[in-house]
Amino acid sequence: MHFTSEQRLDDGVLEREFTLGEIPGILWTPASVSASASAPAPLILLGHPPLGLRKMYPRLVARARHSAAEGFATATIELPGSGDRPRWPAAEEARADLRRAMEAGEPVSDDIIDALTLPMVEKAVPEWQAALDALLSLPEIGGPVGYSGGVISIGIRLAAVEPRISAAVLFAGSFVPRALFEEARQVTIPLHVLLQWDDEGNDRQAALDLFDAFGSKEKSLHAHLGGHTGVPQFAGDAAAQFFTRHLK
Repeated sequence: MHFTSEQRLDDGVLEREFTLGEIPGILWTPASVSASASAPAPLILLGHPPLGLRKMYPRLVARARHSAAEGFATATIELPGSGDRPRWPAAEEARADLRRAMEAGEPVSDDIIDALTLPMVEKAVPEWQAALDALLSLPEIGGPVGYSGGVISIGIRLAAVEPRISAAVLFAGSFVPRALFEEARQVTIPLHVLLQWDDEGNDRQAALDLFDAFGSKEKSLHAHLGGHTGVPQFAGDAAAQFFTRHLK
C-alpha cells in the first residue's frame, strides 16, 4: 500500500488516498485516531456501485464522516473496470444488454445477470481481501471489520469467504446471479439488509428470496417506501447502530 495524498477534513477526519498495485483507494480515520494510538479503530469497508470513485466520492465521504463520528475507520477501493481502471469489453456489453432489456420492459435474463456480475465478483473479492491485508497492517487500524453497501453480490461472496468480516450492511439494489443465492446460505455473520420497496431496477421478490436464503441466525430486513435513491436518513442511523453493536 502506497499513500499518495493526505488531507484533514474540517471535522478532523484524516483522508488518505492510496494505491494497492494498480488499484486506487481511500482511507478515512477519525480525528481521535493516530498511528500511535493505543486503541486501533475498528474498520468498515465501504462498498459502492461500479460508477467510479470520483463520481461516488460525495456519497462515500459522507458515509465516512458519519462512521468516523462513531469511532470507525473506513476504506474503499476502485472496482474492476471502473474509474480510471482498464475497461472490460464484456462487462460493457453486458451493461448495454441490461439497458436494452429494461428500456424494452423485458425480463432481465440470468445470462445477462451472470455476465454483468460474476466476473466482477471473481476479481473484486480477492482485491478487497488484499486491501484488508494492507489496512489491518496499519497500527491505527484494527478489527473487527464490517462491510457496508455496494454491489450486494460482492458483499455476499466476501461475507461467505472472509473470516475477518464480522458483520455486514447490505443494500438489496442490484441483480444477483442464482449461483450467489447458494453462497448466501453459507453466510452466518450478523446482517442488516436495506430494501427500497419501489426500487425500479430491483426485483423485489428476488430480494426477499435472497434475504430468506442467508444462513445468518441474526439478520434483519429494513424495507422503506421509495425508489433506488430514496433511502431515508434514519436508515443510515440504524445501520450505524448495527455496526456499533457488532464491531465495538
